[in-house]
Amino acid sequence: MATIKIKQVKSRNNRPIDQKRTLDSLGLNKINKVVEREDTPSLRGMIRKVEHLVQVID
Repeated sequence: MATIKIKQVKSRNNRPIDQKRTLDSLGLNKINKVVEREDTPSLRGMIRKVEHLVQVID
């Protein structure tokens, strides 16, 4: 299956706990960190929840 690269571009400070937990689930904990995950509908939902903090890299 296809993979997708996700990069954290904004800080998690002063964010609600559910957004922090979503970033943890994605494997992101520092600004400019890039992770590669399998592209699934549940992953797309997590990205949509924190889309203001992350960037999808092609």
